[in-house]
Amino acid sequence: MSQARLLREHARIRRRRGVIALALLLPPALALAWLVQRHLGAGWVVLIAAALTYVWWLLQERRRDLRSYLRLLNTADPRFDDSAELLLADATTLTPLAQLQQQRLQTRAAEALPDLRPAWPRRAIAGSLALAGVFALLSLWSPPTASPPAATGEPATAAAATSVRLTGALLSVTPPRYTGLPASRGEELDARVPAGAQLQWQLQLQPAPRAARLRFHDGRSLELTRDGEQWAAQMRVDDAALYRLEIDADLPLQDERRYRLDVVADAPPQIRVDAPDKTLSLREPTQKGWDFDIRASDDYGLGDASLEIVRAQGSGENIQVKRQTVRLRGTGDAREQRYRHRIDLDALELAAGDEVIVRFDVADRREPQAQHSRSASYILRLPPPQADDGVGMDGLVRTALPAFFRSQRQLIIDTEALIAERPKLSEDNFVAKSDALGVEQKILRLRYGQFLGEEFESGRGAAHAAPAAGDEHGEKDGGKDGADKTAAEAPGEDHDHAAAAAPQRFGDAGNVLAEFGHTHDHTEAATLLDPETKRILKVALEQMWQAELQLRTGHPQQALPYENKALEQIKLVQQASRIYLARVGLELPPVDETRRLSGERKDLRDSASAAAAAIPADADLDAVWQNLRTGAAVDWERWDAWQRRRGAAAADALDLAAAADNLRRDPDCAACRSELRNRLWPLLSRASAASAGRDTPDAAGRAYLDALRAKETPP
Repeated sequence: MSQARLLREHARIRRRRGVIALALLLPPALALAWLVQRHLGAGWVVLIAAALTYVWWLLQERRRDLRSYLRLLNTADPRFDDSAELLLADATTLTPLAQLQQQRLQTRAAEALPDLRPAWPRRAIAGSLALAGVFALLSLWSPPTASPPAATGEPATAAAATSVRLTGALLSVTPPRYTGLPASRGEELDARVPAGAQLQWQLQLQPAPRAARLRFHDGRSLELTRDGEQWAAQMRVDDAALYRLEIDADLPLQDERRYRLDVVADAPPQIRVDAPDKTLSLREPTQKGWDFDIRASDDYGLGDASLEIVRAQGSGENIQVKRQTVRLRGTGDAREQRYRHRIDLDALELAAGDEVIVRFDVADRREPQAQHSRSASYILRLPPPQADDGVGMDGLVRTALPAFFRSQRQLIIDTEALIAERPKLSEDNFVAKSDALGVEQKILRLRYGQFLGEEFESGRGAAHAAPAAGDEHGEKDGGKDGADKTAAEAPGEDHDHAAAAAPQRFGDAGNVLAEFGHTHDHTEAATLLDPETKRILKVALEQMWQAELQLRTGHPQQALPYENKALEQIKLVQQASRIYLARVGLELPPVDETRRLSGERKDLRDSASAAAAAIPADADLDAVWQNLRTGAAVDWERWDAWQRRRGAAAADALDLAAAADNLRRDPDCAACRSELRNRLWPLLSRASAASAGRDTPDAAGRAYLDALRAKETPP
């Protein structure tokens, strides 16, 4: 009986608290909702917020059970001896002393219970009513900024509006299926989306215009179609863009802000090769296999992976190549996988001097065309067989080991491997390796240059030789390689071999051969090619010169075209026929010393011809820059043409477009013009070096120049 009475008292306390809370919350909420409705047209939002707040408070209040009431009872009435909780306890579980105390408390609870309901907060309720009155006065005193949207669409509503407002916006983003990203929605028209995503706009405009569209910074427009009160459009986005809302209406648009779409491009797969740890290896005598341990990752997922195995046989320019592709299956999740593979070297049937070149290829899941990434080329070389030294010939001939020359094809392969390995090398190491390849290219160039008359001295006393007729590269090595040149026979040299010779040294095979032999019979000294073959070989040497220049300066990427061109010309030379001619020296026309300091201008070109004006790298950009520099009106057609050519892939494309849009909308804005100039300055082409112009001549100088022109003019 006492427990039922306690429950009734507890319910009375909760009801009193709920009524007090409602009295404090309801008046200001209603007044604030009316004020917001008049100015923003969303007063129902305030009412919903107030209702949710009240419901949340009631749920919190329900958590206060009967024990909380008993704790209040212990505090308010000392008759319960701080043990009112015994009224809810089971008597069979209590000790005899506790049972006696429970009986005493039940008797006291049956007599009378104190009223524990909270008192009415009159001051707080008065303050709530006063706040509601303030909101009501504000709503009646200040006129509304815009009429609320009417469902009937009366003409009076449109006449009262001063601008078209964007009352609602929803942007839906559907990423490409291969990315695995979920679709999303948001009320913000600025977004960051993956490349290839499908965007859908749903806008609400009050009052409704005749037409609406989305205008992009590159001149494109997307028309919005009306469906009731909503304007909708959809589009696939591949590049970053700026856009704004445009309308056709009698009233202007209230908010003409610019929105931004940032596009996250799909990055190609990333590759890391853990084994082997170097790109060039030599096969060990007991090595049976070649292990590969590769890791690959991608932002959206990996596709097919394979190893391309190339077996190269032969030497020089006669190399046979066999290719095979092995599909790999990795372990791990879709975005990061590990690939392991072992190449059976015995199955490849390798011979001494062969090479195995391996490259890893992996694709991602991009649609409709996947992106591929390739690793550097990893080369396994089998050492060539060692040549046996001659037996019993030490006292007869001089022992000379053949020099090792790389073939032009091998230089191309090593250059490509160095380019692919560049991200893993330091700058100094990369330049050193490139310089080493340049030295090998030089050695190969000199080897082929012998067929055009480039010679090497074989003795200490040999003199420098003039290059062969028409040879462009005979002396390009200057002092460094000049010591390596050999003496050549001068034109018209007689065959008197008893002439003054270089000092001899006992045991010098070169001097012995020069003294007792006839060196004119050597093909290196008396053989030339036919003119066509010689021309082809000259082209090959020129390409080698350019390749050596780029390699020695640390630019292997720029050396590749020259190396490939040299290889093509070498192949043509190998197929050409040879003829043997007597060699002649280079004869230059004699210099006419009588014309020096004489002022004779015969056979000279016209000095009045001026150099042609330099054409800027991008005429449209240069024209826009000149407009900005001089303060003239910008030619926006040329600006749009330049932007279309440049594209939206550049990192600063959107910032540059935003600066141009600000100036286009406000041509008198000095800050906008300065900002666009600052952003364009790094994009201008650097002016080439030029000589200073001649000063304006005085009267005597002009008379002299006029006399020269009159003399040069034919009668």
